[in-house]
Amino acid sequence: MHYRGNVNGMTIAHSRLTSQGQVSVPAEVRRRLGLGPGSVLEWEEEGERIVVRRGGRLSSADVSAAIFPSGAGKPRSLADLKAGVRASVKRRHARR
Repeated sequence: MHYRGNVNGMTIAHSRLTSQGQVSVPAEVRRRLGLGPGSVLEWEEEGERIVVRRGGRLSSADVSAAIFPSGAGKPRSLADLKAGVRASVKRRHARR
């Protein structure tokens, strides 16, 4: 595995593949990516190269698409949002 810095494209680390197909992630790469035991790495093909990145990071666009698959609704004002929260709390805590 090679990890290339964004600034000048210099290789910062090297790894060897074991006979069992395992790769050790160099300490510098673990530090830069914030990896620890149990961290998930994603491998993605981009043209003629394979990119390895820390898994589990979603962009706000990814989260929005998962929550609102048909697109977000119309924009609401802060007053509308607060009124919605108040109404929800009243419904939830209404005596029955």
